[in-house]
Amino acid sequence: MKLRIYVETSVISYLAARTSRNALTAFRQERTRRWWEKSAKSFSLEASDLVRLEIASGDAIAAKRRLDVFLALTVLPLHDDVGEFGKRLMAEGLVPRSEPEDASHIAQATLTGADYIATWNFAHLVGPHTKYRLVQSIERWGFKAPLLATPEEILEGVLS
Repeated sequence: MKLRIYVETSVISYLAARTSRNALTAFRQERTRRWWEKSAKSFSLEASDLVRLEIASGDAIAAKRRLDVFLALTVLPLHDDVGEFGKRLMAEGLVPRSEPEDASHIAQATLTGADYIATWNFAHLVGPHTKYRLVQSIERWGFKAPLLATPEEILEGVLS
């Protein structure tokens, strides 16, 4: 059975965007594209309508490119308890109250049993301290915590 990866909005944005002039962003885009090519064979790539709503906003041409990427994913139904779980993440200070979408992504991935959350969101999801606190809390609440990782981190496992 393939491991399941919940693909968060930032990954799709990196995949669909034109190559950035910023060297770090361009590097991450390249790593994301490489991960995407390899991961489809090794993992079950999943998302939810939460992701679809986020990627459909903004510039119409860019949104179309993001939605085209989204079509390759398995779309999971939204779990009934996403709202309450997300509120708990914010109430515990694990996700800023200003970022309910991030809390919802973590909730959806956790409640549907994802093994990973692929994201480039360092501010609220994949910073080391944030990851540690999220995993500790989610497991203390009785759930299996998905591993929050960048596509680059996941790619290292795929290539080895």
